[in-house]
Amino acid sequence: MAHLQSQQRNMWLELREPIYNIVKHPDLGLDPKRYMTIYTHVYNHCTTKTTTHSNNSASVQGKELYDNLQQLLQGFMQELLDQANTKLDIDLLIFYMTQWTKFTEASKFLDHLFHYLNRHWVKRRIDDNQEGVYRIHTMCLVTWKAHLFQTISATLTKAVLKQIETERDGESVDRSMLKQILGSYVALDLPATDAAPGVPNDPSMLRDSNVYREVFENQFFDETRVYYKAESAKFLAENSVTEYMKKAEKRLDEEVERVKMYLHESTLASLLTLCEGHLIFDHEDTLKEEFGNLLATDRNEDMERMYKLVARKPDRLDTLRTKLEIHVRQVGLEAVAAVLAGGSANGAAAAGAGGDDDEADGGAAAGAGSGVLEPKVYVDALLSVHAKYHKLVETAFQGDPGFAQSLDKACREFINRNAVCEKNPKRSPELLARYCDVLLRKSAKNPEEAELEALLTSIMTVFKYIDDKDVFQRYYSTALSGRLVRGTSASMDAEETMINKLKEACGFEYTQKLQRMFTDMGLSKDINSDFQKKMAASATGASDDLVDFYVMVLTDVAWPFGQQPTEFRLPQELERTFQKFTDFYQSKHSGRKLTWQFNHSRGEVKAVFPKSKVPYQLSVHMYQMGILLQYNSGDVYTLQELLDSTGLNLEYLKGHLSTLCKAKILLCEPAGKQPGEPNTRYVFNADYKNKKTRLNLNVKIKAEEKSETDDTNKHIEEDRKLLIQAAIVRVMKTRKALKHPLLIQEVIDQLKSRFKPNVSDIKKMIDLLIEKEYIERVEGEKDTYSYIA
Repeated sequence: MAHLQSQQRNMWLELREPIYNIVKHPDLGLDPKRYMTIYTHVYNHCTTKTTTHSNNSASVQGKELYDNLQQLLQGFMQELLDQANTKLDIDLLIFYMTQWTKFTEASKFLDHLFHYLNRHWVKRRIDDNQEGVYRIHTMCLVTWKAHLFQTISATLTKAVLKQIETERDGESVDRSMLKQILGSYVALDLPATDAAPGVPNDPSMLRDSNVYREVFENQFFDETRVYYKAESAKFLAENSVTEYMKKAEKRLDEEVERVKMYLHESTLASLLTLCEGHLIFDHEDTLKEEFGNLLATDRNEDMERMYKLVARKPDRLDTLRTKLEIHVRQVGLEAVAAVLAGGSANGAAAAGAGGDDDEADGGAAAGAGSGVLEPKVYVDALLSVHAKYHKLVETAFQGDPGFAQSLDKACREFINRNAVCEKNPKRSPELLARYCDVLLRKSAKNPEEAELEALLTSIMTVFKYIDDKDVFQRYYSTALSGRLVRGTSASMDAEETMINKLKEACGFEYTQKLQRMFTDMGLSKDINSDFQKKMAASATGASDDLVDFYVMVLTDVAWPFGQQPTEFRLPQELERTFQKFTDFYQSKHSGRKLTWQFNHSRGEVKAVFPKSKVPYQLSVHMYQMGILLQYNSGDVYTLQELLDSTGLNLEYLKGHLSTLCKAKILLCEPAGKQPGEPNTRYVFNADYKNKKTRLNLNVKIKAEEKSETDDTNKHIEEDRKLLIQAAIVRVMKTRKALKHPLLIQEVIDQLKSRFKPNVSDIKKMIDLLIEKEYIERVEGEKDTYSYIA
């Protein structure tokens, strides 16, 4: 045994100096010969047989070698500690970084040189749960931590924190040095797999420790908290909110960069939470107060910056969303008020500048300018507000759903409840439908196909905010029927595109009647073709006095035509043709009844004036045709005679006489009298001359416009009553029995996509359905209804 110990001692004496040199100067490296010499000594030391194990070739020695190496490292650590104690601040950091770099390199060398010891003796001791035994590389780190780091860690961490503060103050620091130093903190969180699972003498050296967090990170957070709390208060007191936001944004970016450059990645989340708290949310109220000013001055870039800052805690955005909603609503209301004021002023100016027009088109121009709000101007005002703030939401607020919802609420409010809607809540959907009519009706200013598609899409933007979609539907169907009947649609493809958009937004039922109109137009072509063929086959020659005639046979339930606003006596010249078609149609469809809608009919009249060399082609309303054809039998008629011969009421006769007199086709006598006044006569103007030979006299009169509006509103109210009744029956059929408040709410929920029913209207329909015995009140429970099967 004594011989063995002497042999091992001698081996260590040979190993000690080269190993010490490796630890102190790892950068010098080892040549292959020297490496093999040391490795062989380690192998021989581990495989030297003891007398008690002379027959056991597997016996491995190693404790003396392991202990000697550990003592050598501890001595070296003392040398480094003595040097470190003489240094402060940056000098200490440079020294520590240099020695740590060398030592980690040396520990890798030693781990390779003592590989045999690791594989056999160390492994067995770890497997046997022997405390305080580690792989050679880990033992080096444990020794560094226990005999050097723990002694200087407080001074070292203070120096690191001072460097970070220096960098925050704008000066440059050696980031790579800080990265290596803090990397050593992380490396000293030693993994448990390198040690025996038993509890060591010094628990701070082993698993479950967190050197980086306990020695550095906690102090770093404390210093950060103090630094930013003071800086933010001082900067905000001396600068504007917008400048402060730029500063806060820059600081947060700097902290993220700091983590990337030399802090551990686990620091990021906690560091950002701390910085956000002091840089943003300590001053949250001040920032949010400024938001209104940013909106008012269109500071989009600053609003985006504020959003990004506050959005770091999404639950703190509600105040900004509310402010956006209030602002957009106010801007929308002001835009509508400005349009309304401008329309009234322009109308007054136009009324004062009116003049005569040979073609009687002046009536239409006056109607458009006499204080009437132009649909295009109104809708463009709504769209401009929406487009501006939609872009703001998409860019500055990054499409945030909460801000988008605030925009939707604001738009719905100012579109449905503004100055234009004060007297008539249905005006917004009406004007939107009229704007559709302007776009889809033939005119000299029809947009190109791509532009029209974009305009229809923009209309749908406003449409989605309309509360009373049933009002839009009614006005749209009225305008569509007018375009189809008069043949004034600019493009059937565009008509179909718009209906498809409405169907996509509201479903098939919403557009069912609109689509039926197009079906009727196609069927009418076939009917007219068959009629013309039959008339051609039965023609007897020149004596057959049928006029050129085209009939549109339309389904009553699909078209928004009400009753005739006035009686009308068909002129004798047309009676035979009308009767022929009636007989033809009823022969093909027995049991069907034709109701002639003369108020929607038009035609062309050939007019010959004695002083004119050429005949004129007059496009006229059917009522105007009835008036003009009277002059085939005479040149002068009194007002009463025309009332008797045409069957028109005074209001409609007066309106169409005004158009004919304004066009100077007829002359009103005596001079100075207005058409429609008592004791007036209407003389055929034999001296009429005009450069144009085709004249359009078919313009709407005031009586027609009033009748159309009244009929539309009447139908809207009737339709709503039916829809409310249907909703009540659906709910009660499903629920069987239901209390009054719940029934009211469910009916509102069912109908809110079409319109918002008044509670009073729902109550009236409930009473009506009780009378009709669809539902009944439950006996003993006044507020409960039951369904009657």
